[in-house]
Amino acid sequence: MAHPIQPLPIRVILQVVLAMSAFAANSLLCRVALTQTTTDPASFTIIRILAGAGTLGLIVLLRKRGPGNNGSWQGALSLLVYAAAFSFAYVELPTGTGALLLFGSVQATMVITGLYQGEYLRIIQWVGLVTAFSGLVVLVAPGIHAPAPHRAALMAIAGIAWGSYSLLGRKQSDPLKATAGNFLKAAPFSLLLLPFADSIDSAGATFAILSGSISSGVGYAIWYSILPSLKAAQAASVQLTVPIIAASAAIFILGESLTWNLVIASFAILGGIALVIFGKNRL
Repeated sequence: MAHPIQPLPIRVILQVVLAMSAFAANSLLCRVALTQTTTDPASFTIIRILAGAGTLGLIVLLRKRGPGNNGSWQGALSLLVYAAAFSFAYVELPTGTGALLLFGSVQATMVITGLYQGEYLRIIQWVGLVTAFSGLVVLVAPGIHAPAPHRAALMAIAGIAWGSYSLLGRKQSDPLKATAGNFLKAAPFSLLLLPFADSIDSAGATFAILSGSISSGVGYAIWYSILPSLKAAQAASVQLTVPIIAASAAIFILGESLTWNLVIASFAILGGIALVIFGKNRL
């Protein structure tokens, strides 16, 4: 019989809230920069990666971490593909829709990889997987509120890249140092986007720096510091809140509308993923 998941200490709960809010802020900051400033997605991505590399590198230096894994070229490539596809997708995608597509694609990538590697799903987990997939279909189905197909595809690519990045980092003994190394390796290659960069202003640059240094750098640092305190199911389930936080904040901050497509898709995708996560704890 599976052991019940114990309640989290208040300190850990507060840190989880901060980390999830930081992750959701990435969607908001990117969307604001691309819709309310003259900054283009390529410039946003370059600055975000450079700011993240600088912040995480500084955090690792201040913590005086000893020798260890400094990331990998596969991780750096996954990170760069994620960040670039993420930014170019948000040119047209609403914040909540983008976050939901990203999160759904991340989880789908990790679940499908597990199946390929021989993991077994219970019936309730298969129900959850089909439900989540149906939610993605509802989200992108043609209609008045349907997202642009090529932007939705880009966000799905971003999710696949981030899911791959997460899988690569599963066995890292020092995930914070590995992430800093991945950012540092990705930084010079982000300059390959320069031919696509044609416009930037101070406000957009500020949002990109905040996204890279605070939402990504500090957010990842907080998240990795509390991961040892979380069970696997807890770590997976708390991330269900990210699309909800992003969509809710976008309604109040950016004035984006809440559509029935998004509501139905959110229940289906997040509920389905919850069944996959918690279904493995059933008898």
